[in-house]
Amino acid sequence: MTEELFSHDSYLRSCDATVVDVREEGVVLDRTVFYPRGGGQPGDSGTFRWGGGDCRVGDTVKSRDDGEIVHLIDPATPPPPVGVALTAELDWDRRYQHMRTHTALHALSGVVFTDFGAKVTGGNIDSGGVARMDFELDGISQEFGHDVETRLNERLAQDVPVNVQLLPRAEALADPDLIRTKVSLIPDSVDPIRVIDITGIDKQADGGTHVSSSGEVGRVKVVKTESKGKANKRIRIRLEEP
Repeated sequence: MTEELFSHDSYLRSCDATVVDVREEGVVLDRTVFYPRGGGQPGDSGTFRWGGGDCRVGDTVKSRDDGEIVHLIDPATPPPPVGVALTAELDWDRRYQHMRTHTALHALSGVVFTDFGAKVTGGNIDSGGVARMDFELDGISQEFGHDVETRLNERLAQDVPVNVQLLPRAEALADPDLIRTKVSLIPDSVDPIRVIDITGIDKQADGGTHVSSSGEVGRVKVVKTESKGKANKRIRIRLEEP
């Protein structure tokens, strides 16, 4: 299986790798810094460069057949051949915005869980620092969005570390607070389980990429709250640029 460099260091912008498979849907490397679409976070895009050629990577996914990370190549540029050594380089600004947004969502989850006792029922990161998260809430007041925004920004401004831990599956599942979604989405085969700990704000199982401190997120605006049905309320957020 492809070595997932992004799981250990989200700040790696590029890596040297070797092509191990070229499929109809895309290219498989022996190692990669490209995050595959999943858990609400978009897949990475970027560029492959090798002696005599280069190509664009428009998206990154995990194969439904064998779980391998597949880099989807822009059809306008031919893929590299099997066995070639190349450099895989991320569209860094796009990835970094995903990292900030993802950490913002985890902090939002921590605020709503700690202060209002609600678990997550869904979430997604869009482009441009925009994202949404759904919670198991019966109802919300007109002031709820402003209240959550104030609490969220106060905690992010504490500039606390964001740590990555790998816990044995049995240990992680023994702590109900680590599985913050209403229904656990972690496949039975995952062991150990990767845990993201925003010190004092949120701690939960997650496979995505994050910034190293809450202060890197910056300010967050709650742009909308809405009801998506009984006991399912949505909060939409947007990163505010410095």
